[in-house]
Amino acid sequence: MQIALFQPDIAQNTGTILRLCACLGIAAHIIEPAGFPVSDRLFRRAGMDYLDHVSLVRHDSWARFEDWRATHGYRLLLFTTKGATDYRDFRYQTSDILLFGRESAGVTDAVVEAADARLVIPIAPGLRSLNVAMTAAMAAGEALRQIRSPDGPKD
Repeated sequence: MQIALFQPDIAQNTGTILRLCACLGIAAHIIEPAGFPVSDRLFRRAGMDYLDHVSLVRHDSWARFEDWRATHGYRLLLFTTKGATDYRDFRYQTSDILLFGRESAGVTDAVVEAADARLVIPIAPGLRSLNVAMTAAMAAGEALRQIRSPDGPKD
């Protein structure tokens, strides 16, 4: 399983997600352009020394990421507030890429169309969204739980 961030624009969130990836042994991808330099001190502070322990690939564009993904045949799961399927009801696979959009603007229509599934983490009515780092942790936790449990969710 892998986590991809589409054009992240908050350094602290990205650093926190990369730390999560390091701790869980999940590869990470940043789809450029990011809204901050990777040398940003806030990015480094959030990721701490864990950044040295994460498998990180940077893709300089969405098109390059998609070419890479197509070559490997990975399934793309977009987490979005406009998702159609509750993330807990989805059946994950070890080859999935969990994709999270830009904090300020989400993803483009091309990204939505390319996604093999659009998943949502339900929240209380009237609230906009969860923090992207919290969403990534919840999504990775559920996906790993299913992959490690042969029963998974019931259809």
